[in-house]
Amino acid sequence: QARTIAEHSGAPSKFLETILVDLRQAGFIDSRRGQKGGHALARPADQIMVGDLIRAIDGPLAPVRCASVSAYQACADCPDPDACSLRSLMREARDAISDVLDRRSLRELALAPDFLAALPIAEASLNLDGGLS
Repeated sequence: QARTIAEHSGAPSKFLETILVDLRQAGFIDSRRGQKGGHALARPADQIMVGDLIRAIDGPLAPVRCASVSAYQACADCPDPDACSLRSLMREARDAISDVLDRRSLRELALAPDFLAALPIAEASLNLDGGLS
């Protein structure tokens, strides 16, 4: 349940609820109301890439809009975006970020020793295969 996640993670409930809504709308989690309700992964954690989670919560990975693949927006004062060396550099940075985040699954992240050590939740409580339990 969201309350339990908030208590274990130390995240403010309102902040967590916003993230859970974003993740549910993006299809990463299923939610069920009621006493036996809660939130669970909608599919196995090895099928969920970290980059996709970040995009669902924060939006495009690009450091500037003109370098974005999914939300491109030209700079108002740029005479020629195709010739802009700063845009080219920012696209290269975006590609590097994407390359790292889109190759790491939620399962890989969650099973990393340093990740689990930082969590106040016991490893046994993680359901990385998805589905409501």
